[in-house]
Amino acid sequence: MATSATLTAAPLIRHFEGFPVGFYDDLHPNGSLNYEMNRFSNGEPDMIEEMRTVSPRIHDLTDYTREFVALGEAALLRGERLKGAYYLRSAVFFMFDNDPRKQPTRRRYIQLMREQFGVSEINHFDVPYETGAISAYRLTPPFQPKGTIVMFGGFDTYIEDWFPTQRYFARAGYDFVMFDGPGQGSTVEDHHLTFTCDWHKPVGAVLDYFKLEDVTLWGISFGGCLVIRAAAHERRVRRVVCDDTCTDYFEVTLSAVKPSVRTELSALLKIGADRIIDSALERAMKADPFVDWGVHHGMQVMGSKTPSEYLGKLPAYRTDDASQLIKQDVLLLGGTEDFCIPLHQFYDQIGMLTNARSLTARLFTRDEQGHQHCQIGNLGLQHRVIKNWIEILQEREEAAK
Repeated sequence: MATSATLTAAPLIRHFEGFPVGFYDDLHPNGSLNYEMNRFSNGEPDMIEEMRTVSPRIHDLTDYTREFVALGEAALLRGERLKGAYYLRSAVFFMFDNDPRKQPTRRRYIQLMREQFGVSEINHFDVPYETGAISAYRLTPPFQPKGTIVMFGGFDTYIEDWFPTQRYFARAGYDFVMFDGPGQGSTVEDHHLTFTCDWHKPVGAVLDYFKLEDVTLWGISFGGCLVIRAAAHERRVRRVVCDDTCTDYFEVTLSAVKPSVRTELSALLKIGADRIIDSALERAMKADPFVDWGVHHGMQVMGSKTPSEYLGKLPAYRTDDASQLIKQDVLLLGGTEDFCIPLHQFYDQIGMLTNARSLTARLFTRDEQGHQHCQIGNLGLQHRVIKNWIEILQEREEAAK
């Protein structure tokens, strides 16, 4: 990784479109922890410095949750509610499902975020779906909207994380609906609905509920895979935003292991060698707390009882079997130094979309500070790119009438 442009301890003073600019590589030596600290810092200089203070005390996930709960409580005592909310969210991220702190802290975070962004119960909806409900929020400008954007997250998101994004696009004149689908946020935590590769079904339920047509559908992170799978079967989706591009989630999940190990696991899955897979994963979980957390979280959101069952569901989350069905306008986003999604998937997805009405691909770089996963480090630029893309398409469509 290049270091010449790496942001250091100097105070961050740049903002773009109301969002801080900058990704810090030096918050923690562990790449995953470093990313999450950037992700939930809101990019603000005082939060960056506070995290640097506690970082030397963080050696495992127990340390991480302890330190971030403490940062959150201290911020709330000072009356810094947004900072407190983000610190608590960062702590919840690495809490195991059986941690008695998780649900109270999660609900506290959601309430703080609703209060901070002025989101009331009139903006929140429980969309009926199967045996439970999909948690959704809708924010509409007080005038005729320019269009409708429907957004969802990825493998480990809460949709409340994206209140700043919803506010940005609502202020720009868009009707903005965002939701936690099965396997995500409140929908899995409160209604116990787990992921489905048939993502057009929850998307369809949301579009039906709000009576929406002609929408821009935006999927984040793992959602970049799900959005392709949904749009392939949902013609009310006119524009598709993949943020980031994700063509093969099995590869993404196992990106840290050698290709030979991935090949071996794939072969074991095909012959149903579940006991061998479970034994291997259980050893890895005992040896590495990050593997332990990742597998347990994956089992929860996928509705799996064993590690092998969880791993066996992942190959269905791909886009090569859906991409040729895409006939909409598509925007692909990616970062040159994405820590979890291999860069070749960005180019692979370009090659698969042979029937798209139009295709725009935008790769963000370190010079822009958008080089990391989902452009954490320059969300303002990401938002501007998406907004400009939608407006250009709308102008083209209007001129064609």
